[in-house]
Amino acid sequence: MTTRGGVLIVIPCLNEAEALPGLLRRLLADSGDASIVVADGGSTDGSRAIVERLAERDPRVRLLDNPARLQSAGINAAVRTHGAGARWLVRVDAHCDYPADYASRLVAVGEARDVTSVVVPMVSRGTACFQIAAAAAQNSRLGTGGSPHRHVGEGGLVDHGHHALMRLDLFTRVGGYREDMSHNEDAELDLRLVAAGGRIWLEPSLALGYLPRRTIGALWRQYRSYGAGRARTLRLHDRRPKPRQALPLLVPAAAFLALAAPVHPLFAAPLAAWALLCLGAGAVVGARAGGGCALGSGVAAMTMHLAWGLGFLGRVLRRG
Repeated sequence: MTTRGGVLIVIPCLNEAEALPGLLRRLLADSGDASIVVADGGSTDGSRAIVERLAERDPRVRLLDNPARLQSAGINAAVRTHGAGARWLVRVDAHCDYPADYASRLVAVGEARDVTSVVVPMVSRGTACFQIAAAAAQNSRLGTGGSPHRHVGEGGLVDHGHHALMRLDLFTRVGGYREDMSHNEDAELDLRLVAAGGRIWLEPSLALGYLPRRTIGALWRQYRSYGAGRARTLRLHDRRPKPRQALPLLVPAAAFLALAAPVHPLFAAPLAAWALLCLGAGAVVGARAGGGCALGSGVAAMTMHLAWGLGFLGRVLRRG
């Protein structure tokens, strides 16, 4: 099917009934003749019915089944099914908060900068107490090591960022997302896009709002998967971790070293130093973020560091 207006907007979705109505209204008001495809991975909360009702009234909206349930597979399927005639692909994740006129402004930036991709920063925010602490950590160097797309800075060419806009011809030429990757599929694709001559622009004026995980267990599982995904990406492309990615790998090493503390207490010193540094820096970060629950950002950062490092090392060891 030929898409409308030269822009294909894809929303990978799984149980997003709370977010979909407002998100679709904003996109329809902003996107002109663009086609909006919701790639649903088997929602059971009414998400599908919301899209189906809207599609009956507005031909720009389409529902697509995504039996693989992964975002990468859903976006690829939407491109194969509805991408004919489109110049730009806009990726929209249902659980984020977007600025006004998001899609149209992305296309305007892509055209004005003459780039093949536009990525945007993510600014974390929370409502539950631990979520507020995690947001403070993710908005700081303590939690993300200064990753350019995790804070709002200056615009410029980058090698990776949160996916927002891509030239569909290049996306198709490099093969789209790897459908066997559940995490870090965006960074892996960016490596192939740049290798094929792509230019990625980070646009700070279109920063989106992101809600972190609400519990320490959920944050742990997320970052363990992030670490494993990054390890696989680096292995696929024969790359080494950047310094800010290598530092969390020292944390599991310190933890394993601390197991020998009964032999001599000094074995626990590196782990104790890391914990004290995180808690102290987290208190400073939390105070700058308004205090209260944000003062626990050090605990969230420790969770992110250790989980990411264990996920990375676990993937490396499993694959030799």
